[in-house]
Amino acid sequence: MKPTDMAKEGTEMTEETEHMIEKNGAKETEHLVSAGDTKEMRAVILSGFGGLNKLRVTKKAMPEPQEGEVKIRVKACGLNFLDLMVRQGNIDNPPKTPLVPGFECSGIVEAMGGNTKGFEIGDRVMAFVNYNAWAEVVCTPLDYVYNMPDDMTFPEAAAFSMNFVAAYMMLFEVANLREGMSVLVHSAGGGVGQAVAQLCSTIPSVTVFGTASSFKHEAIKDSVTHLFDRNADYVQEVKKISPEGVDIVLDCLSGENTGKGLGLLRPLGTYILYGSSNMVTGETKSFFSLAKSWWQVEKVNPIKLYEENKVIAGFSLLNLLFKQGRCGQVKTVVEKLFSLYNQKKIKPVVDSLWALEEVKEAMQRIHDRGNIGKLILDVEKSPTPLMASDSTETSEAGEEEEEHEGDSDNKERMPFIQ
Repeated sequence: MKPTDMAKEGTEMTEETEHMIEKNGAKETEHLVSAGDTKEMRAVILSGFGGLNKLRVTKKAMPEPQEGEVKIRVKACGLNFLDLMVRQGNIDNPPKTPLVPGFECSGIVEAMGGNTKGFEIGDRVMAFVNYNAWAEVVCTPLDYVYNMPDDMTFPEAAAFSMNFVAAYMMLFEVANLREGMSVLVHSAGGGVGQAVAQLCSTIPSVTVFGTASSFKHEAIKDSVTHLFDRNADYVQEVKKISPEGVDIVLDCLSGENTGKGLGLLRPLGTYILYGSSNMVTGETKSFFSLAKSWWQVEKVNPIKLYEENKVIAGFSLLNLLFKQGRCGQVKTVVEKLFSLYNQKKIKPVVDSLWALEEVKEAMQRIHDRGNIGKLILDVEKSPTPLMASDSTETSEAGEEEEEHEGDSDNKERMPFIQ
């Protein structure tokens, strides 16, 4: 296809997307606005599943808290690899579009519905949200809201909830991390990877093996014991240092890494799958990548697990919260994490702050595995002129379908939590 044809097609797709958003947005808010003086807010809208051109910031009717809900004036939102998979529709039972993405935020309590004890208007809070986080205002049930520590900033809080809760529960509640154990974590430079490294440092004599893109090594070398390039044969590298393998493997990649991880486990070791970012290669959903990733997953033989004394597990924080109702258990974990934060033993690593209007560029940075720590959408931040020009409409990410895994040194397979 000629560049002029591609540009024309991109323009047509953009116009069609904008028309769909305006049409759907009008339907969504028509009866609400006519009902009275309903206020509006800015929000990121995903008009349909696909590429970056499916995202747009627009005005939307502001939600009001229902029974048991807290209304939060959002200051910062977390951006996770899962959000890329949601955009592509690359998840189980994807919701209907148009929708507002995002699962975590921080901000100030603005109003409360009935039966909402424990909070006051003006409280600084962080919250889990079952979608709708990327907006100026969100409403979420009381059980998913937590008062922030006094010293914690809004960006830190938005970087804290999903990454540190997931890391803590996998290490201590699933794998039972104890003194002297060893842990292998992929994407050690990402939000979860850095949370894992910090939490491991709170236990004496824990050895952390990490994989990351080589350009991140200088920045994160002090957070892990042994750091390997993600394209290297990490199995052999680990065995050179620890011939018996490791006690815990945290896998956010899936595919062929599942078999490698299980093979590295010591007796009574635990392998935990909490993501499958190897399924994301290009800007849009690829059935080839999906099939390739699952084809590489070895079948797990229960008899072999029995004979080798190995444990295999899965972890999904959002399912635990929103589908399985374990809010009380998560709240206990959050309280333990706040205690560690107040003792200055852990601290969220924020990679960068982005305006809502820069969401496409922020997503591109995660897609390219360029971040060290967490990307944050800062609701009050003004977009830079270059960022506001929709430069990602013709993102090169769509060309990555033809790349072979490991071809690029500047991309790291990042985790997601589903």
